Formats: sequence, structure tokens, C-alpha cells
Amino acid sequence: MKVGIELGMTSAGEPARLDLEELLSTRLLVQGNSGSGKSHLLRRLLEQSAPWVQQAIIDPEGDFVSFSERFGHTVVDAERSPGELQRIANRIRQHRASVVLNLEGLDAEEQMRCAAAFLNGLFDADRTVWFPMLIAVDEAQLFAPAVAGEVADDARKASLGAMTNLMCRGRKRGLAGIIATQRLAKLAKNVAAEASNFLMGRTFLDIDMARAADLLGMERRQAEAFRDLEPGQFVALGPALSRRPLQVRIGSVDTAGRSGRPSLMPLPETPRDALEDLIFDPAGDVLPMPTPNPARAIATAELMRRIETGRMPETGAEPETDPRSEEERQALIDGIYAELLSDPEAAFRPVPLLYQDFQFHCRLKKLGTFGQDMSSFRRRLALARAGITAEEGDAAWQQVLSVSESLPEEMQGVFLMIARAAREGAVCPPDEALARAYGSHSPSRGRWLLTYMAEQGLIRSEADFRGNRTVAIAGVGWRTAAGSPKTAGKPAAPASKLASAQALILGFAGSGRTGDEAAGDMHPDEPDPDEGHPGEGTVAAE
Repeated sequence: MKVGIELGMTSAGEPARLDLEELLSTRLLVQGNSGSGKSHLLRRLLEQSAPWVQQAIIDPEGDFVSFSERFGHTVVDAERSPGELQRIANRIRQHRASVVLNLEGLDAEEQMRCAAAFLNGLFDADRTVWFPMLIAVDEAQLFAPAVAGEVADDARKASLGAMTNLMCRGRKRGLAGIIATQRLAKLAKNVAAEASNFLMGRTFLDIDMARAADLLGMERRQAEAFRDLEPGQFVALGPALSRRPLQVRIGSVDTAGRSGRPSLMPLPETPRDALEDLIFDPAGDVLPMPTPNPARAIATAELMRRIETGRMPETGAEPETDPRSEEERQALIDGIYAELLSDPEAAFRPVPLLYQDFQFHCRLKKLGTFGQDMSSFRRRLALARAGITAEEGDAAWQQVLSVSESLPEEMQGVFLMIARAAREGAVCPPDEALARAYGSHSPSRGRWLLTYMAEQGLIRSEADFRGNRTVAIAGVGWRTAAGSPKTAGKPAAPASKLASAQALILGFAGSGRTGDEAAGDMHPDEPDPDEGHPGEGTVAAE
């Protein structure tokens, strides 16, 4: 059956037709700079041919998903495994369904891998389902690059191989490639050379004009005519289009993409001062507060209340009568925590061993079972390492304390340490300090901790052009000052509680030395120990 697709009008005012049956055997290449009407041409061709032939559209920007409503195309979300994409492609050929492979939101390397898996699934279908099918690939230079770029070599080879199969060997399998590119120079030659039909739009670079002229059989002196083409105008040549170069103006379309042609619009009439406030307002950077984990046995807020009142959770029988008041016993407990953390190696000792030392000191001071259960010890230790006291009871801080419970216990002290720095506007702790707070000698562990917390939505870590890092705490708008991740920085307020908190966490509290002096204990040149990442919610040292 012979079907003619009307693309638009020729320069002579006659209808410009494309022989669809011939196109299935000879393939099509469309070229044009951004804004030349290339996507509009693809849309016109696909709309006109949709009732006659099965279609698959490789859509890197999500511009063709509107075909789902108008023509019943199935939208395939590309965020799937390669095996799943290949199975879907196979079923598409079996049931002769028209689809749009939506690659929007993926980076270039992921788009290449997904397109390769999908095209290979179409190509490898069983011979019994080799029905005619148009495969339209927009921005084909992304999937068949002429030279290696910044993407992984295996992704480039897989994508280029799939595109080569489509254009070189697809005809016998009923696959007809329609590829559109912004620049011929960026498209692999072995892919472009397999097309017998061409629609060349506006282009300005000499190398692209010369190559377009060669493909159309035009003389080099005629190549500059491509600069004079208007958006929507193309020069057509090929057995499915015209035996001689023919200028065509593409007709209208029924569907529309989400990224249309930009148009001018008036700027908002906002006063300069107000505009500066809107741009630099830190409240706009506030992250949404994650939902705290309600499964924790003892809420941090309750623990803070017990610390403040001196009523810590107890285990076992009631202690013997003690003539000392609860305030006095709580002061002794605080002194034991301070003594434990004054040891420079305390940061690297497993929590169970610290707990044993804690119980030993409690027995020496005859505290009985006052405040000595393991759960309370872990949380109280995290608070002490971050320099948190019961007096800090404002709503924002209580909110941060509650959210910290969603982290594994061994990470809570690190999170609270960062939160303290952010609250006071001090510099962001360096990687070594974060790792030491976690109980590790490896700076890379400090970077991993930040990455993990960012993935959980608790913080946002950003680096400026100098590599200095700032960390914002979700939900409260606190932000650290910029600090180098490789060197220990000085806090913005030296006399603040943050100084003592960092001293505790770095293990030099009570040593009689300043933070800068004790920072020499950290060995930046020391090789990282062979330590694997802990499983979620596990303690590596334990």
C-alpha cells in the first residue's frame, strides 16, 4: 500500500509529500541548529504517519509525551533495569504498540545506556514479529557521538553500537530509523551515512554547511544558502522525498512539546532592595524537615528532660539510700562523661568499652544504678560529644534533636556536632574532625558521613569555587560558615560553646592545649585504614 505523508508546502506552493513505504526502506536524516524547527518537523512527520505505521520515539527531553493523549502512544519510563527495558521492547514488537521512551531527568550517560538497551530489545526481537516500525531518535548526536566525550567508554560504545545496528541492519528487521541532530559534525559518520533521505535546515558553521551540501549533492559555493533558511524551512532530498534538492516549509502540528520556542515577556517591577532580599534570603534555602523516627525507645527530648531533672532511666532494683541529692549525683555523672571524653583515644574506642569504663567509674563513686542503662549512655554520650546541654531547650534545637534520632546512634553525635556549628555560624568541621567524631582515622569516612546524611534529607552540603564547604541543616535554616574540608578551621565565635564541643569531640578537652595545637594530633598524611562502610544502623567498631 502506497501512503503519502504531507510534510508541508514547497517553495513553488505545491504540497510536499513523503513516500512512507519508501521511507521504511531508506531511512531519514534531519539536521538543523537549535531553533531551526527540527523537532517541529519530527512532530509533523510522526503525527501524519501515526495512523499508518507503528512508532517508537527516543525522547531525551520529554517533548513527545503528548503523543500519549493524542495518538495513544504508551510512555515508557526509562528508569528501569536494562533487562526490563529489553523485555518491554520485545513485547512492544509483539503487540505492535507505538511508544515514547521518555529519558527526561537522566544524565547523558544514563540516557545512552537506556536507549541502547531499548534499541537492542527492538533489534533482537524474534523474526516472527519483524513488522514495519519507525524509530525516531531526537538529538541523535547524544546517542551516536562522533568522538569520545566525558561519558564512560562502555556507555558510549553500547549506545553507538545500538544506533549503528538501527541504521545499518535495521531494515531487514522492519526498523526504519529517523534521526535528528543539531550538528552533522557531532554525529558518527557511519550512522549518518546509512540514511538515503535528508532534510537539512538552517545551520551556520562552515563544516556543517559543507557536509550538508555534500550529502545533498550541492556545490560548495551553494552551501551558504543554509544560513538563509528560516525556522521551519528545510532542503529535502532522497527517494522518499525528491530526486533533486527541494526547499520545503513544514506544516502545522496538532500536539505541542513542553519546551516551546522562547518568547519575550516583561520583567517584574520589583524594587531593587526587595529583589536583593529575595535573592539573598537564607530562608529560601531551608530544607524540609524529615519526619522523625517514632520507633526510638527513648526520645531525645525526654532524655534531655531527665538530664535536666536528674531523673535518668534506671534498670533493676531501686538503689540504696544515698544521702547525696540528685543534683549532686548528676554532677558526678557529668564529671564522669567529661573524664571519659578527655582521653585523646576516646573517639576511637568502641562504645561498649566506654560503657564498661563508665560503669566502673560509677561504682567507684558509689552511684549504684543511677543513669547507667546502655541506651541512655549511648544517647548521653552523643549529646556530650556534641557539647549539648539541657539548658538548650528552644524549639528549633529540640526539633533538630528529634530528627537526629532517625540516624544510627553512632552517627548522631556527628550530626549534632554539625548542627551546633551551623547554629552558631561557625565554620564547617573538616573531614578529619567528622571522622574522629565517628571513631575513625580516615578522612574519607567523614565525607561519607556527610553524603549519607544528605541522602537521608537531613542536611545539604555544598562547596564553593574554592572548595570550601558549607552545610545547611534541614528544617531550621541553620548554615555553617564556609570551611575547608581538609583543614581544621577556627569557629566564628571563639568563646562559644562550640569550641568546647569540638574540643570534646576531637579528644583534647582538659589537655591544657588549644584546638589549633591539638589539631596536630590528626595525621593528614596517615594512610586510611582498610575499613569498610558500616551497614545501615550498625556500629563499625562493635
